This record gives sequence, C-alpha cells and structure tokens, in this order.
Amino acid sequence: MQTNLITEGAITFEAEGAFYNPKMLLNREINVAMSLSLGLTDYLDALSASGIRGLRVAKEAGVEKVSFNDINPHACQLIEKNLARNSILGTVTCSNANVLLHERHFQAVDLDPFGSPSSYLSAASRSALSYLFITATDTAPLCGAHLMSGIRKYMAVPLRTVYHREMGARILLGLAARELARLDKSMQPMLTHVTDHYVRTYLRLTNGAKAADRCLRKLGYVEHCPACGSFRLMPEAEPEGICRHCKGKTRLAGPLWLGGIHERETIKTALGWDGLGHRAQKILSTCAGEIEAPMYYDHHSICERLSLTPGKIDEAIERLIERGYQASRTHFCGMGIKTNACMTDVEMAIRPD
Repeated sequence: MQTNLITEGAITFEAEGAFYNPKMLLNREINVAMSLSLGLTDYLDALSASGIRGLRVAKEAGVEKVSFNDINPHACQLIEKNLARNSILGTVTCSNANVLLHERHFQAVDLDPFGSPSSYLSAASRSALSYLFITATDTAPLCGAHLMSGIRKYMAVPLRTVYHREMGARILLGLAARELARLDKSMQPMLTHVTDHYVRTYLRLTNGAKAADRCLRKLGYVEHCPACGSFRLMPEAEPEGICRHCKGKTRLAGPLWLGGIHERETIKTALGWDGLGHRAQKILSTCAGEIEAPMYYDHHSICERLSLTPGKIDEAIERLIERGYQASRTHFCGMGIKTNACMTDVEMAIRPD
C-alpha cells in the first residue's frame, strides 16, 4: 500500500490513509503543549496508528519514555520506521489496547480512538498512574442526537440542548469519574475542550477511597426546559418536572460531571509553548478565562425567543458582572454566556436599556 511522507510539527513521518487524520492536528498540537506543561516522563499512546501523537510528544515535549501500541501489525511497522526516521527511541507493542492496559502501568495514558473511548476507559483507569488523556469523536451519542447509543456507551442520559457541546463533555467526564472511583481513584480535569467533531479532556489522577468519594460528589443531573432553554443543576435525580422560568415541561440529563473542567494555571503554562498556532492559542486562552459554572446560555437563541435584535454579547456579560454574578465567554460556543445567574437575570442583561 502506498504511503505518504508528511511533516507535522517537528516530525516527518510515513502514513497511510486510515492511519493518519489531518483534522486532529489541533488536538495533537494542544496535546504537546499540555504534555510540556506537566513535565511528563512516561507516556503511552495506546491506539497509535501512524504514531504521530506519541512521536510529537517524544520530540517536542521531550518526554523520555514514550510507548506506542496498535493492534494492527502493519501500523506497528510504520511506527518503527517513523521512530527511526526521526531518531527517537520508543517502545512499540502490537496488542489489544485493553490487554496492554491491564498488564502494565504508565504515568500518562492517552486514549485517542476512532469513535467512543468508553470500551477502553476501565482498563485505562487501571493503567494510568498520574494522568489520563481522552478523546471522544462520537459526539452524536454524547450530545443526545443518538440518545440510546449515548445511554448504552456512557451509562447516562444526554440531551440535545443549545449547550449540547458542554453536555457531551460532561457526560464523558461523568463516565471517567465513575470508572476511576471503582478503583479508588479520583480525577481533576485540567483542560476539557470540544473542538470541531470531538471532545478532548486531560485528567489529573489521585489515589485513595476518600478522594474518590469526594470526586463522586461532583456528579449530578441537569433539569432542562426545551421550551425556554433554562436549566437547573442538582446533585440527585429529583426533577421538579415544571420549568421555574416558563412553566414548560422539563427533561432530565445525567448523571454527568458538575465539577470544574479546567485548571487555569496549567493551561497558562501550556500557553507558554511557542509551537502553538493561532487557533490553539485562542482556544486555550478562552478556556483559561471561563468561569467554573456548568453549561451556558445561547445569546442568539434567547434574543430570537424574545424577538430582540441581538446586541453585543460582551455588554450582556458586563451587565451580569455589574449585578454581582460571575459571567464569561466560553470556547464551547461563540454565542455562549457562562454564568451562575438564572435565565430571568440573563434575559434582563440581554434586553436593551
């Protein structure tokens, strides 16, 4: 089969069609920056394909011990060639990822599958000692577009809402928290972003039953109103059934993660890498500036519902802050407003003076 010689970052490598996805370049770019910021020494690219993710981490983040794995023997041969071409030392295994993850431990485990990572999360949670990085490209099940598929894969009910991108990220994080808790481990998301067609999260892990218990207390539910777009967060599945804002009938989503999804200082350190492109810098900067309030309101959807000509979103955010609320933009949606205010207060902030 014909291979192509490709240069990405500091790596020149051979790749074949299915073994290389150029649309994930941004994902890998941010991955290098995060790996640098954490000072990794031992990293597993569990589903390597061409090996470009692990190759870049080794070369550009300076990680000394990088392991590659793929179940396809031909992919492993390509990885060996690419290691030699770039003068990088690395360990390559040709194994079912779940088998390898149950056999060995790594400081950092990176799951970047084609589709859902759910079938690997149990083994990866056991294998990862300090960090677990996860990509999910099955956004339709995560965000509620394919409801039953989402329930089967993530053991939670997702809903298709105006804030569906964050809904998907928090459904994924909820499953990760539960898988880790079974092993007396807890997690702290350092960065979670939804970009193009995928969710990506970077988790810091801690051992201990008490820490796992505290982590599970950050799981909860969202009671959502399809009529007006308002929502209510709650620790238990105890919906009121009727929207407090418009009296519409509500729906319940969860369980999902209601804790923080970013570590500001870690992201700021990652921003110091000069290899980041403009788009990656913008995403990380916006994530660092987001307040830690789950979900968001869509400025244009509210204006459309209220028959208002949309004003400047930053002015609405400033009004919320002036009235004592937390508020910020969000990387999840260009028209999104993150805030701890309720829908009534958001509507007041959006209305013209």
